[in-house]
Amino acid sequence: MSDDIVIRILLLPFSLLYGLLVGVRNLTYRIGVLKSVRFDLPVISVGNLSVGGTGKTPHIEYLLRWLDQYISVAVLSRGYGRKTTGYRPVSVVDTVEQSGDEPLQFKRKFPNIPISVSESRALGVPELVKRNPETQCVLLDDAFQHLAVKPGLNILLTEFNRPFTRDWLLPSGRLREGRFEYRRADVIIVTKCPLNLTHRQRTDMVREIDPFPRQRVFFSRYHYGTPFDLLRPDLRRPLDLQTDVLLVSAIANTDYLLQYLSQTVRSVQVLEFSDHHYFEDADMLDVRRRFEAINSPNKIVLTTEKDATRLEMHSDFIWKQHLPMYVLPAEVEFCDNDEAEFQAEVRKFMLEFKV
Repeated sequence: MSDDIVIRILLLPFSLLYGLLVGVRNLTYRIGVLKSVRFDLPVISVGNLSVGGTGKTPHIEYLLRWLDQYISVAVLSRGYGRKTTGYRPVSVVDTVEQSGDEPLQFKRKFPNIPISVSESRALGVPELVKRNPETQCVLLDDAFQHLAVKPGLNILLTEFNRPFTRDWLLPSGRLREGRFEYRRADVIIVTKCPLNLTHRQRTDMVREIDPFPRQRVFFSRYHYGTPFDLLRPDLRRPLDLQTDVLLVSAIANTDYLLQYLSQTVRSVQVLEFSDHHYFEDADMLDVRRRFEAINSPNKIVLTTEKDATRLEMHSDFIWKQHLPMYVLPAEVEFCDNDEAEFQAEVRKFMLEFKV
């Protein structure tokens, strides 16, 4: 029996207790003891059942790039990890401590779109619309568990290699709710799929998820762009098989990224931290030490877009130490013909929306 299974068995009583508490909370909404709020404009939630790593941020960005061509769209996020409280509009000059890493990333990439943070989506949505009356659609970031708001379209993400169907409740696994809560979703997107996704793999995954007749299942993957300099974003450096990389990351799961890098660069060393980690001075000294230990004339420090919002707090150190720190952009692309069908599903929801 593996150590992982032993640990899960030992933690199982705590998972059962956690599941009971979450189940009671969900039941109070289901039977009407606690009320979910609906709004008189389209609200789309993008979330997951696990604690992270499914790709919420790039999928929100995909929706923003697409919807912003046609309607006035806005984003409301909790702003996880921020050191402020209450409702707050996000500005491009904010720090990660003021707004959180993901909302700040949204705002930097889409400066003309209203991005706000609030612990309470039920209070945050009307405040956002009040301040931005032109808003025609609100995207809720990571709100699948936020039952105080009932979205018009509930999008659930799950990873191809770690679907919720094979996971366990916290703390023995990564699920924030029981697997069966996937029934609340209208759309399920299987994320981080391999480039050569086969028809058999699609069929097996759909069978494993076992969607309800009203639910649509789509498949997506990442497209990685050319890395840009953290301090001078206009400078770009393509990755190649002559490049040695020190990957600095504080995201929930790097497996998919490491798989890409293993096929793209000569070597990868990894310096990982917990998700949403605030980098401290000691961490930056460790980055420099690890980077200097790499014996290569063609080496760089590479990080993700989300991590970049926290690493930029150490810009002076990075500049003075001459660390070539680059940011790897990522965008979502749908597999096969799923993009047209996914957009049709969202468009149908928007056109048929009723209060």
